[in-house]
Amino acid sequence: MTAIERSRTVAVVGAGTMGQGIAQVALMAGHRVLVHDVNAGLAADAVGIVRDRVERMAAKGRIERAEAADAVGRIGSAATLADLADAALVIEAVVEDTAVKRALFAALEEVVAPDALLATNTSSLSVTELAGGLAHPGRFLGLHFFNPAPLLPLVEVVSGFATDPAAAESAYRTVLGWGKTPVRCADTPGFIVNRIARPFYAEAFAVYEEQGADPATIDAVLRECGGFRMGPFALTDLIGQDVNEAVTRSVWESFHRSPKFTPSLAQRRLVQSGRLGRKSGHGWFPYGPDAQLPQPHTAAPEEAPEKVTVVGDLGPAAELVDLIEEAGVAVTAAGSGGPYIQLPGEGQLVLADGRTSVEFTDVVYFDLSPDYRGATRIALSASADTSERTLAEAVGLFQRLGKQVSVIGDVPGMIVARTVAMLIDLTADAVARGVATAEDVDTAMKLGVNYPLGPSEWQRRLGRDWAYDLLHHLDERCPGGRYAPSLALFKLGYAEDAADAEEAGDGADGQDGDGA
Repeated sequence: MTAIERSRTVAVVGAGTMGQGIAQVALMAGHRVLVHDVNAGLAADAVGIVRDRVERMAAKGRIERAEAADAVGRIGSAATLADLADAALVIEAVVEDTAVKRALFAALEEVVAPDALLATNTSSLSVTELAGGLAHPGRFLGLHFFNPAPLLPLVEVVSGFATDPAAAESAYRTVLGWGKTPVRCADTPGFIVNRIARPFYAEAFAVYEEQGADPATIDAVLRECGGFRMGPFALTDLIGQDVNEAVTRSVWESFHRSPKFTPSLAQRRLVQSGRLGRKSGHGWFPYGPDAQLPQPHTAAPEEAPEKVTVVGDLGPAAELVDLIEEAGVAVTAAGSGGPYIQLPGEGQLVLADGRTSVEFTDVVYFDLSPDYRGATRIALSASADTSERTLAEAVGLFQRLGKQVSVIGDVPGMIVARTVAMLIDLTADAVARGVATAEDVDTAMKLGVNYPLGPSEWQRRLGRDWAYDLLHHLDERCPGGRYAPSLALFKLGYAEDAADAEEAGDGADGQDGDGA
C-alpha cells in the first residue's frame, strides 16, 4: 500500500503541544490540515501558533516565503468532527485516557471515509484496546511522535492486534514521506522506546538507593564516561518526576509487575513530596535563579604509576592499552590469566563484571565506556579492604590519561556497565518476542532518546557473552529476578557460538534424528 497522497487532508484531533507539532509536520509535508479540539478556541489558537511558526521559518530563510504563504493557507480549524469527513488520516493527540480516546474514535468512525486511517499518538496506552470497540479496527494503528514533533525525527508505527498490515504500511510510508524516521513495532507496553529505556533510569536510581553514589555523580558518569546525552536524574527532572514515574509504573503493571520493571522507591518518595523537577522548582536537583546545582564527586590528584602489566585480553577496554602507553606509562603484556591491569602495588584494575571488590584481594573496578579515548570521566569502585596504595595508583593512572575520576561505592556492575547490560537484555527479549527488529530498536533508541549506541550495537561491540555474564553475576548478588538474563540473551550468545563454529568448519554438537 502506498503513502497517503499529498492532495489528501490530514486531521489532528487535540490542540495541545503534540497536536500542534503533528499538524505542523503534516502541513510542511504538503497536506491540507484541519485541527479539531473539544474547545474550539484552543483549535483556533493552535492554527494561529502553527501559522506563526511557519512565517518565522520564512523570516529566518529556512523556507521560501511563497512556500510559507501556501502552507499558511492550507491549515484551518474544524468546529465539529463532521468537518473531518474528507480526511484520509486522522491523528489523535488528546488526553491519555482510554475511555476518552475510545469514544473519540467511535465517533470518528461514523464520519470518515471507509479507506481513511485512524491513528493514536498515545505513548503508553494499548493500541489494541483503543481499537477494541471499532467496527473496522483494521485501519487503526499508533503513530507515536516524540516531542517536539517538528524537530525529533522518530515516529513509532504501532500495529495493534487487529491492525491490517496494509494500513500499517501506508502509515509507515506516509510518515517516511514526511521526512521522519519511522520504526515498526507491535503493540506491547511502552512500545520500543518507553519499554527499552526503563533501565537507563532504574539502574541509576538503584545505584543511588544502594548508596553507591549521589545523583550528580551518577549523571556525570553516564554522560562523560557512558556517552549519554543527559543523565537520568537531570532528564527526569526535565520530563517531570510524576510523568516519568507514571510511565515506569504503567509498564511495570502491564508486565504483571515483572521485577525487570520495578519502579524506584526513591523516585516515588520524590513524587509524594511534590518535588517534581524543573516545573516545581525542585526535583533531584534544585532549580531557580539562586539554585546551585551539586557537583559530581571528583577524586583529588594522585601520582600515576610508572609501569603496569596488562594480563590477558581486556576485551571492551582494550583501547586503554594504547592510551596508557601514549601517556608515558610503560606497559608489559602477560598473555595468560586475567583480564586485568596489574598495578605496581600488586593490586588489580578490572573492568566492571557484575561482581564486587570486597570478594577479592585488592581489586579496583573501573566502569564501561563506548569510547575510552573520548571519555572525560571514569568511575572506579573499591571496597573497604582495598589498599590505599592500589586505589591511589588506579586514580592516578586514569588521571594521567586526562580523565576526571569519580570513586563510587562497591556496587556490582557499577553504573554504565549494568545499565548497558540491562538495555541489551531487554532488547534481546523484545526482539525475540516480535516487538521490533534489532535494527529498529537501535534506530529508536538513538533517535528517540539520543543513546550513543543502540543496544544491539553495544552487544556486538562488547561480545556475545559480556552482558549475559555480567547479569548472571548481578543476579547472584541481587537475587529476585531483576537481573536474571533472559532466555533470548542466552540463545543469542549460543546462536553466535554455533555460527562461529560452523564458519570455522568445526560443525556443531547436536541431536540427530528425532532428538527431544
